[in-house]
Amino acid sequence: MRLLVYPHDLSIGGSQINAIDLAAGAAAAGHEVIVYGIPGPLVDYIAERGLRFIPARPLHYRPAPSRIAQIATIALRNRIDLVHTYEWPSCLDAYYGASLFLNVPLLCTVLSMDVMPYVPASVPLIMGTADLGAQARKVQRSDVWVLEPPIDVDYDNPRIDGSAFRSRLGVSADDFLVVSVSRLALDLKLDALVRALDAVDMLAGQYPLKLVLVGDGPAREALASRAKAVNLRHGRDVVLLPGAEMDPRPAYAAADLVVGMGSSALRALAIGRPLIVQGEKAFSEIFEPTTYDLFLKQGFYGLSDASAGSHRLARQIEELLLDPARRSRLGSYGRQVVAERFSLKRAIDLQLDIYRHVLASPPRRSFADAARSARLALTLEFANHDPARKKSKKLRELAILSAARSGRWPPEAAEYGQ
Repeated sequence: MRLLVYPHDLSIGGSQINAIDLAAGAAAAGHEVIVYGIPGPLVDYIAERGLRFIPARPLHYRPAPSRIAQIATIALRNRIDLVHTYEWPSCLDAYYGASLFLNVPLLCTVLSMDVMPYVPASVPLIMGTADLGAQARKVQRSDVWVLEPPIDVDYDNPRIDGSAFRSRLGVSADDFLVVSVSRLALDLKLDALVRALDAVDMLAGQYPLKLVLVGDGPAREALASRAKAVNLRHGRDVVLLPGAEMDPRPAYAAADLVVGMGSSALRALAIGRPLIVQGEKAFSEIFEPTTYDLFLKQGFYGLSDASAGSHRLARQIEELLLDPARRSRLGSYGRQVVAERFSLKRAIDLQLDIYRHVLASPPRRSFADAARSARLALTLEFANHDPARKKSKKLRELAILSAARSGRWPPEAAEYGQ
C-alpha cells in the first residue's frame, strides 16, 4: 500500500505521536508511507522514525483550500492508495479533493472525546473508545472501528531509570513524587491540572510530597502562579513546572504516582507506575482491576459532578501514598494490561486490517454529505472569526486563567462556559 498519513497537527501530543508510531509500523510492515502535516516540534520525531515528510501549507482556515489542492496533488503524483487523517479538519482537507473528486479511499481517526458532526457520514471512522464508537455508528453510514491509543511497550518499559530526573529537580528519596505529563492547555486539560495542584496542596502540610507538571502551553503562566502560592504557603517547593520534555519517559519512571489521562495515562502504566486517571469536572479514579472495564468503555478520561475543590483526588492520592505494597501491585497490573491490550504491535496489526478492508470497499462518495459537512464547517469557521464571538471567547479564557492563577476552582459556571 502507498499511504498518506495526516495528523491534525505536529505539536507534542499523544494522538500525534500515536499517528506517527502507527505510520512507522505500517512502513516497517513493507508499505510506502508519507506523513503530511503543518510543521511543528514532531517533525524531528518523524525523521527519527525514518518516514518521509511533506510539509502542509499553513493556511489557518478549516477546511483549507490550499491544503485540499496540495493533498490532491500529492495523491496523484505518489499514486496514493489510501489517505489516513486524524480529526475532522484534516479529514475535510483530504475529503474535498483527493477523496471526493479523485476517488482516493479515505479513513479518519477521531481521538477527541466527541463524535464530530463535520465528518461526512460516508467516511469510514476509527474511534478511540467503545462509547464513542457506539455513538458514531448512530450517525455514520460508513464502517466504524474502535482502536484505543496504542503504546510502544518496548520503548516505554519499567526498566527506564528516573533517578536523574528526580536529582535534577531536587526530589529526594524521601519525597513522594506525583507526576503529570500533559499539554498545559485550557481545553480538556486545565481542570485536571488545577485539581492535581490543589490536591497536593491539601496534603503537603502532612506528607513530604511533590507534584511535577511536565509540559507547556497557554495555561503555563497561570499554573505557575498558583504553584508559587502553594510553595510559599508551605515554605518549600511542593509544585514544580520544568517545561516540556521531548522524551518524558524519565519523568514517568521517576514518579511514585502518575495522574493523567489519555495516552499519557497509558504510557505511565507501560512504565509500571500506579495511576490515577483524571478527566474533567472533578473526575478521578484509581486504575485498578475494579475500574478496568470502566476505562475500556469510556477511555482513560471521564466526567464527574463538577464539585468544588479537589478532595476526591486528595483522598485517592493519600490512599496510595500510605500503601506502597498496593502501589507496587497496581504498577505491575497496569504494565500487564497495557502489554496485552494496548501494545503498538497489536494496534498496527489491527490498523493494517482496517486499511485492507477500506481498500476492498469502493469509496462511498456523496455530494449531499459533502454539502452538509461544508455548510457545518463553514458556519463554524465564520463563527470563529466573528469579532463579537472572538471577544467573548477571549474574555472567557481570561476568566478561566484568572481562576486558575489564584482563584477558587472551578470558576463560576457562567464564566467557565458550563
